[in-house]
Amino acid sequence: MQREHLSDLNAFLTVAEEGSFTRAAAKLGTSQSALSQTVRRLEARLGVRLLARTTRSLSPTEAGERLLAALRPAMEDIAAGLASATALREKPSGTIRLTSSEHAAHTILWPALERLLPQYPDIKVEVSVDSGFADIVAERFDAGIRLGESIAKDMIAVRIGPDLCMAAVASPAYLARMGTPLTPHDLAQHDCINLRQTTRGGLYAWEFEKDGRELNVRVEGRLTLNNMGLIRKAAVAGMGLAMGMDDHMQREIASGQLVRVLEDWCPPFAGYHLYYPSRRQPSPAFSLLVEALRHPPR
Repeated sequence: MQREHLSDLNAFLTVAEEGSFTRAAAKLGTSQSALSQTVRRLEARLGVRLLARTTRSLSPTEAGERLLAALRPAMEDIAAGLASATALREKPSGTIRLTSSEHAAHTILWPALERLLPQYPDIKVEVSVDSGFADIVAERFDAGIRLGESIAKDMIAVRIGPDLCMAAVASPAYLARMGTPLTPHDLAQHDCINLRQTTRGGLYAWEFEKDGRELNVRVEGRLTLNNMGLIRKAAVAGMGLAMGMDDHMQREIASGQLVRVLEDWCPPFAGYHLYYPSRRQPSPAFSLLVEALRHPPR
């Protein structure tokens, strides 16, 4: 393949993924007119229309979709080869894009970045904090951080944190007033503080397990919040029972402001993992990050 043909294919791929000649031209560092001419030249050479253009939108034709399906993995392989070739550089460099839940970002990711980045000034990291489960391939992330139980089987998963545990808690004043629940079924008689999930909009069902028996409980209460910090404050203030990661509540439990209940129904579960596509060729910078996050440390 001639070099200019590869350049034309990359131009088409960029336009299709950006959905705009203007954005693609800015990304490639060229003019919109030059980019449009490049795509027309490619269409003429192939003898098919690759992009359907209107005054308001731009989308691949059926032929364009077929070409994109072949191009994406090929371009990823080229990028992986370039990353492998730069592995011999003296200083690891490049940008790493990550998606993470807020809890993992604070408790796992940030401590690792705080140790790693001062040692490697040529490494850049972009973190998108999102409680939803992102499609890291479609959204062009290098990796994501989520609980191990929720990761797709076709991903490489690296354990980066210890087992976690949920904690049902309440203030001593609330328990003195309303009593202590002994089983999850008792929650029906209690004022519970609901968590509104920001990504899906639904209410979190409290998850319990004992002797291999799993039980999800939809609780009722006067307060519904979408922030764990506020839920913790409401529980300390005696507004009701709350449920969250035990390390979210650790300080208040240690000080006696909150008391754990139903502890025998809250066993540990698999903690956070870093996940990324199995066909990805890790760059030196990415490999350093994996080792900085790995649990337990080597």
